[in-house]
Amino acid sequence: MLAASADDTGPDDYLLPPPSPQTLPPSLTARLYTSHFLSTWNSRLFEFGAVIFLADIFPASLLPLSIYALVRSTAVILGAQAVGDLVDRAARSAASRRRLEVVRASIVGGRVAVVGSCAVLLLFERLKSDNDDEGKPWRGALSGSVAVLGLFMILVVLACVEKLCATMNLVAVERDWVVVMTQGNEVARQSLNARMRRIDLLCKLLGPLAIASIAVASTVVAVWTTLGMNLVSILPEYICIAQVSHYLHPLDGQDDVPEEPPMSDIGDSTAWLKTVSYRVLPLKSLPYYIHHPAFLPSFSLCLLYLTVLSLSGQMITYLLSIGYTSLQVGIIRLVSTVFELSATWIAPWLMRRIGVVRSAIWSLSWQMIWLAAGASWFFSDVHGQGSNSVVAATGLVVGVAFSRVGLWSYDLCAQSIIQDASDHRGSFSTVEAAFQNLFELASYVTTIIFSRPDQFQWPVVISIAAVYVAGGLYASFVRQRRGHLFHRPACICSEKDGHSGV
Repeated sequence: MLAASADDTGPDDYLLPPPSPQTLPPSLTARLYTSHFLSTWNSRLFEFGAVIFLADIFPASLLPLSIYALVRSTAVILGAQAVGDLVDRAARSAASRRRLEVVRASIVGGRVAVVGSCAVLLLFERLKSDNDDEGKPWRGALSGSVAVLGLFMILVVLACVEKLCATMNLVAVERDWVVVMTQGNEVARQSLNARMRRIDLLCKLLGPLAIASIAVASTVVAVWTTLGMNLVSILPEYICIAQVSHYLHPLDGQDDVPEEPPMSDIGDSTAWLKTVSYRVLPLKSLPYYIHHPAFLPSFSLCLLYLTVLSLSGQMITYLLSIGYTSLQVGIIRLVSTVFELSATWIAPWLMRRIGVVRSAIWSLSWQMIWLAAGASWFFSDVHGQGSNSVVAATGLVVGVAFSRVGLWSYDLCAQSIIQDASDHRGSFSTVEAAFQNLFELASYVTTIIFSRPDQFQWPVVISIAAVYVAGGLYASFVRQRRGHLFHRPACICSEKDGHSGV
């Protein structure tokens, strides 16, 4: 894909300096990681657990689960502007407690929403149990009764609150606190980013595994476990992040943050409608996001969410439908997670060697190469069995697993570029989160339109096309930033260049 000479670096490469002896205190980072782990663990636990619980409560229909997931993701799109404004106002405040108040609200709000959701789920289980005791069949449908519909609506609202609080916590801590904590120390920032992403991936693997193991024995016990863990974790999670806030002077609100991001004029006609839309949708920050120097790296990252090639959800359903066993799928997910975790070591090393900008293009190139290889096997039909076969799917699985190294390496590189370039981190990051959820919804639309296993090839094509579009957009960013993409080897440089590289 892209060739590069190791000594070709410039001021726009974000080349990291050698490790500095002035690193963050271990006691400080331990508290940050503990708070982040508790937040991520509970979010992943509830996210996957809700799917199991709803499948048990509504066994006869996929409609409730589909509505639940759709509205939950839409909530982030609609609430992104409010969340971004809240984070940015806290960053502009001269009072140190304002930043802490935002994170505290995200912790308490998210945990209370999960506890409320678990209470509603237990009521559902009670209704189901009462029907069984009376010898009545549990219909498990939204049209069953007003009580069932009402409880489901409450459950959806609470899920939206939890999702928005999780987004607020992520944006505030990962995109604001980490940047301020590591001002002037790029190596420390890269280390924090990588370790926090490692925590995310471990929770993504172990959280669903833990709650699924409990749910096998009893769904009610799994609900109580989710409720209990969220209640128990509120206090230590808040104490840890509060200690981080009180320890660091840069979080006193003295960092230089401009007053407001540029925004378009909402005009006078139909002012009330425009005002409401600008407060609900991330429209006020959209011009700022699009014209931001980090727009192309960020939008390229968002495009990668338009995929069914993630060894979860839709792809796992497809693999099971063509003959894979649950054990085989579990092994595949474990291997894929190992590759993903490796990216949290590879990316920081690569960024120190060749710079952040070039590391990102190398990472995307790696992802594009392996997806192309997997898709080529998938569509080659070398055994004459069609793409809807275990043999063809295995080649795709291998390509997807290896591509995850590039995906998460690019994620860390793009995050570093965004952290370095963004002033209004709340507004920028929440618009980015809205686009990520929008593209994730689009990925579900592809499997709704092409819902049969023998049509899975089309969502695969759309997913790979999205990755290549992302690669093209980021390549244009590299071209703008560096002035070139390719480097001539020293052996073919002309003598008039006067040096050994380009």
